[in-house]
Amino acid sequence: MADATLTEKRDGVAVADGITMEKLDCVVVGAGWYGLAAAKQFHCTQPECSLAVFDSQSSLGGTWADDRLYPGLKSNNLLGTFEYPDFPMDTATFGVKTDEHMPGEVINNYLKAYAARFGITDLVRLNTKVVVAEHQDTIEGGWILTIAPPDQSQTKVFARRVVFATGLTSEPFLPHFEGEETFGGRIFHGKDFRQNSDTLKTAKRVTIFGGTKFAWDAVYAYATAGVKVDWVIRSSGHGPCWIAPSYVTPLKKWIEKLANMRFLTWFSPCVWGDVDGYGGIRGFYHGTPIGRTIVNSFWKVLGGDVINLNAYDSHPKTAKLKPWTDPMFTGASFSIMNYDTNIMDLIKGDGVNVYVSEIDHLSPGKVHLSDGTEFESDVLLAHTGWKHVPPIKLLPEGIEGELGIPHLPRDDAPVTDLANDPVLAERADKEILERFPRLKDQPVWNKNYIPMTEQKGIMSDDEITPYTQLTPYMLHHFIVPPSERFLRSRDTAFIGIVSNFSNMITAHLQGLWISAYFAGKLERDPSTAVGDETAMQQLRYETMLHNRFGKWRYPTDWGSKSPNFIFDAVPYLDLLQRDLGLGIWRKKGFFAELYQSYGPEDYRDINNEWMSKYSDMKKMESSNSESLNSLNPTETKTN
Repeated sequence: MADATLTEKRDGVAVADGITMEKLDCVVVGAGWYGLAAAKQFHCTQPECSLAVFDSQSSLGGTWADDRLYPGLKSNNLLGTFEYPDFPMDTATFGVKTDEHMPGEVINNYLKAYAARFGITDLVRLNTKVVVAEHQDTIEGGWILTIAPPDQSQTKVFARRVVFATGLTSEPFLPHFEGEETFGGRIFHGKDFRQNSDTLKTAKRVTIFGGTKFAWDAVYAYATAGVKVDWVIRSSGHGPCWIAPSYVTPLKKWIEKLANMRFLTWFSPCVWGDVDGYGGIRGFYHGTPIGRTIVNSFWKVLGGDVINLNAYDSHPKTAKLKPWTDPMFTGASFSIMNYDTNIMDLIKGDGVNVYVSEIDHLSPGKVHLSDGTEFESDVLLAHTGWKHVPPIKLLPEGIEGELGIPHLPRDDAPVTDLANDPVLAERADKEILERFPRLKDQPVWNKNYIPMTEQKGIMSDDEITPYTQLTPYMLHHFIVPPSERFLRSRDTAFIGIVSNFSNMITAHLQGLWISAYFAGKLERDPSTAVGDETAMQQLRYETMLHNRFGKWRYPTDWGSKSPNFIFDAVPYLDLLQRDLGLGIWRKKGFFAELYQSYGPEDYRDINNEWMSKYSDMKKMESSNSESLNSLNPTETKTN
C-alpha cells in the first residue's frame, strides 16, 4: 500500500487522497499508566497542542482498567512506591495505609483521578481501537491512523506525532489444548479472570496452568474461596517465578526501596550504569576477580534469603515452587507476596495440588498430564503469556525493522534494520562480555526447555506468539527508533516497553523525555545525528549495545523481547535525566546519595526544573519547523 499524500492541512483538518480527516498534534495509543503519563506530560508541557488518547478498552487504566480487575488483584508495591511523582497516593484520599499493598480498585481510582487532575480524562477516547498506522514519509512526517470508534465504521485521523503505549500485557496468548472441544468446562486466559469470576462460586475443582505471579494470584483466589486447585507448572518451561516478602535480607529491608538504593545498584552489571558517575567502583566490582566475588556473594545472600523466608523446603508441595533461575539473572518477573493470609499455608493444605508436568490433553471433565496423572476439572485457567508486539498493522509494509520493534530475523535485511545487523551485534556482545566477564557464565535454567507451542498436546495457529522467534526491541534509550527516517520528523515514540519496580517513575520521566524530544528540547537529542554519518553510526551502536545487553543480563525475562530490569532502574532514570539536561544526584549529601533509596518523591519537581530550563516550547518547535522547510521548501517526499 502506498503512503497517502497529504494535499491540504489546516487547523484540526487534514486531507489525504481526497479523504478529509481530523488532524491532531499528538496521539497516544493506549491509556494504561504509561500512556496516561505520556499524555499528561505532553498536555502539561505543550498545552497549546491538540491531543487525543485512543484505547480499545471500555475504561482507562490498562492492566488496571475496570474489566481487568480480577478478584484479589493488588499491587506488588507497598504504599509510597507505586505513584506518579507529582501525584502522591495519600491515605486520606485513597484509603491505603502505610505497609499496605494497593488493591486493584484503588489503583483504578487513582489512575482516573490522575487523568482528571491533569485534564486528560476528556481527551481519552475509549472503545476506540487503532487498527492501522501508516507513516507519512513527507517533510512534515506524521501518521495516518485508521481507528474503529464504538458503533461506527472505521475512520482515519492524521497525527503529527504518535506515542505507542500499547503495553506488554494487552494481547493475551491462549493456545489450543488437545481435546478442548470435548472438555466441557471453561477455558480462559488470566486476562479474562474478571469476566469468569463467577467460577469462584460455581466451580468445584479448577486447573491453573502457569508459574507466573498471575498464576499465584489465581491459586490464592480459588483456594481462599474453597475451590479445589490443581496447579500445573510446565516441566519443560521457565519454572515458578521468584516471589519474595516485601521485606528481605537479614536487615529486613523493603525490597522496592532496596532495588533503588544507589550503592546497591553497583552490584548489578549494567551497560549504561556508568552514567551515574561511579564508573570506577562499577569497574572494580565487575572488572576484577575480587569485585566479582563480592558481587556473587551479594546475589547469593539476596536469593538465599528469599528461599529461606519462603521456607520452600518445609513441605514437598512448596518445594516444587522453588525458582529455577538465578536471582542475578532475573528481571521484572520477580514478584512480591501481597496476600492477606499466608499462601504457603494454603498450598501445604489439602485444597491445592502442585504438579511439575505437562498438560498432555483434555477429555470430558478431565485434565491429563504427560506423566499419566489425571484429575477432574471444571475450569482451565491458563496463564500462558502475552504477545509483546504492538497489536496494530503498521505501514508501509516492512517498516518494523526501521521502526525498531520485534520482527522476523532475516539474513538479507536492509542496512536500516538495526536488529538484523550481525556485525554490530557481534561488536556489542564483545564489549558487554569484556566489561562484565561474569555474564559469560550464563545460567542453565532448564536443560530440557521446550517452547510451549512445540509441546505435545498444545498448538497455536497465531501468527505471533510469545515463542515466535523475533528480533528484540531496538529503540534508542528504549523510546525512539534510531533511524533517520523517524528522527528527522520527530514523530514517533514508544513508552512502556520497559518494566521494573519503579514503573510509575519511569513513566513520568519517559513521558517528559518524549515531550521534550517532540519539541526539540532534549539536551542530548538523538535527532541531531541526522545527516551526520559518524554520529548516526554511534547512535546505532549505542542502541544495539543497550538492547543487546538484555540477552546476556536477563536471558529469561528480557532475552529477545522487551527491556526489563530491577537494580538497573536508577541508572536508567539517570540516563533520561541526563538527556533532559537535568542533574541526576537528587539527595542531600554524599552519604544520602549512596544509602538512601530513590522514590517518587525525589522526582516530584522534575517538571518544574525542566520547564525553568526551557520555556516557550511552541516557539522553539515553530523555529525548528521553519528551519526544516528552508532546507528544501518544495520537496514533498523524502527517500
